[in-house]
Amino acid sequence: MLLSIEHHTRYAYSDTVNYTIQQLRLTPQNGFGQHVKRWDIKVAGALHPTEDAYGNSTHTLVVDKPHQEILIVAMGEVETGLEEISQHQNLPLAIYLRDTPLTMHDEAIRAFAAPFKTDVYAQCAALETMMHTLLARVNYLTGATQVTTSAIEAFNLGQGVCQDHAHIFIACCRSIGLPARYVSGYLFTADGSLMQTHAWADVFLTNGGWQSFDVSNGCRAGETHVRLATGLDYRSASPVGGMRSGGGVEGMASSVIVNQAGVPISQQRHIDTAELVKNAELMRQAQQAQQ
Repeated sequence: MLLSIEHHTRYAYSDTVNYTIQQLRLTPQNGFGQHVKRWDIKVAGALHPTEDAYGNSTHTLVVDKPHQEILIVAMGEVETGLEEISQHQNLPLAIYLRDTPLTMHDEAIRAFAAPFKTDVYAQCAALETMMHTLLARVNYLTGATQVTTSAIEAFNLGQGVCQDHAHIFIACCRSIGLPARYVSGYLFTADGSLMQTHAWADVFLTNGGWQSFDVSNGCRAGETHVRLATGLDYRSASPVGGMRSGGGVEGMASSVIVNQAGVPISQQRHIDTAELVKNAELMRQAQQAQQ
């Protein structure tokens, strides 16, 4: 599947920002079933490319002139559903057993995950069952959690979004001795129902290497998924993060359009219309910070 992606992130500030530095994980890479046909990041600032400890392609953005707004546009085409799945990794597997504040497990999570610990030949089937059981236990609900919500908090609440599902699933896997990592990226939906970045989890199986689980959609990640970055949790794999000097109150609006390349525009128009409506609302919220 050839997917066309356009990702806008806009920051607006109530006061002048003197200096901004951000880490951008907005560049997909070849491998793990995908091939990048073309990709570009547009922003009014200096970009310095590098690779982080997890092997992600990253850019450091520096804006050293006074500003009250930043617009970051990442766009391109990625072919997905390829058979070749690279198992290369930069770090030892033991790193992915490490707890973080967002993926710590408590007694309740350990008790939930324990029945799904099995022998190496049944691990994949057991994790698929755990994925569906978790989705039934923690309902998908936008607005119930924040980016700072931990796996323990979301599990106890019984509600969350893709980020929370990924964190809880990772916590469950690590609690039964399976290395797991957070994946940020994009998801193609035929009806355009997801206009934001997406998240799922990779788990390393003794008899199968890295395998991907999209808990929020109750499926294995496949050709509708585009990977951006991996890490121990959201903080180490988030598409954009950074610091600034000055600026007062910050407003942020983010939107994503993922279309299947080659599909007639007439079949995608309803997706574009929905995106325009959402963008208008997002920008209204962001601009309130300047009033």
